[in-house]
Amino acid sequence: MYPPLCPYRIPRSYRTERHPSRPEDSTHSSCVRTERLLCHTPKGSRALTCFWQAVLILRRFRGERDIPKLGRDHAISRATAYRYIHEGTQALAAQAPDLHQALDRARADGLPFLILDGIVIPADRCREQAMSVRPIHRSVVPGKVRDHGGNVQAVFTTAGMPVWVSDVEPGSMHDLEAARIHALPALYPHAARDLPILADAGYAAAGIGIRTPVKHTGDGRPLNAGTYTRNALLRGLRCLGRGFALLTQRWRILQRITVSPSRIGDIIKAALVLAHLEHGISRKIR
Repeated sequence: MYPPLCPYRIPRSYRTERHPSRPEDSTHSSCVRTERLLCHTPKGSRALTCFWQAVLILRRFRGERDIPKLGRDHAISRATAYRYIHEGTQALAAQAPDLHQALDRARADGLPFLILDGIVIPADRCREQAMSVRPIHRSVVPGKVRDHGGNVQAVFTTAGMPVWVSDVEPGSMHDLEAARIHALPALYPHAARDLPILADAGYAAAGIGIRTPVKHTGDGRPLNAGTYTRNALLRGLRCLGRGFALLTQRWRILQRITVSPSRIGDIIKAALVLAHLEHGISRKIR
């Protein structure tokens, strides 16, 4: 049956049997199997099979926060559960497409534009107050949400499907600065030709091909009718998609990161791969 029943301990005979699974689960387990082969893991030396390790990781990404409970459900220790989850997350993150591959696929699909956006993924590893003078804490406290976290940039299709996510930067970094590091150098050649990039007002003056709404002037004068209409059209096109909600609502691990903020990049890339597997748009596992 799927999902399997999770008593205090799953009998080993039940865990070693083959059970039918959904296509994305079998692909996920093949990714775990490939990672084990690359690490030259001897056959039968692991406490969980590839399938059950994939189930463990999926339960964690779907919002199960009690790692000791996950370990008990799968008859493994807490340390082994943490290790298997981190190992599977890194294996999935390695399958995430880079920005050049995502842009080439968007051009091949004939998309009229793409959407650039950023988000601060909250993390509770550092719980000091925001007014702390220690740089290590100030660097992860973004001003726009006033909580600890990491800044991640992403590119979406016209329907809101994420096609690429960046590595994590400190939460205090502005979206435009993070985009200049990870996204804009690769976006400029495509945006300057026939694939414009839509972004919010936080990316103003990002460069050629990056279409952003015009901000109000400092003297309080209202925008003219043409500029106001252009802003409304840009905002309307950007709001058609689901954006980050497709990742953060489906994979609830992103709603509150309980590990080091430096791992946010791998976690959101793994969530991107899972979203692609779920919607049938993923590449073949390498």
